[in-house]
Amino acid sequence: MTVAAMTFRLHAPWVHSLKEKRMTVKSLVAQMQNKFHVSAAEIGEQDVHQIIVIGVAAVVPHNALADSLMDEISQFVETATDAQLLEETREIR
Repeated sequence: MTVAAMTFRLHAPWVHSLKEKRMTVKSLVAQMQNKFHVSAAEIGEQDVHQIIVIGVAAVVPHNALADSLMDEISQFVETATDAQLLEETREIR
């Protein structure tokens, strides 16, 4: 059993309130959960309007599947939102 964990740091310049940010984050998190069956949540910078930090985790049978899943999630995040991807971290345990 392997755990794949990712963190995405995004910049959303059009967001001017926490309400707008919350709508964007909830939509992106729900889409990831439904499409990939992973755990996802906002994990940082909750009080900063234009910065979004999302953590994603999944349990997979082996490392090759973890790499493949993380590649798919990364591509999805880049295409599913207009926010600019500032940083992406990956970890396999």
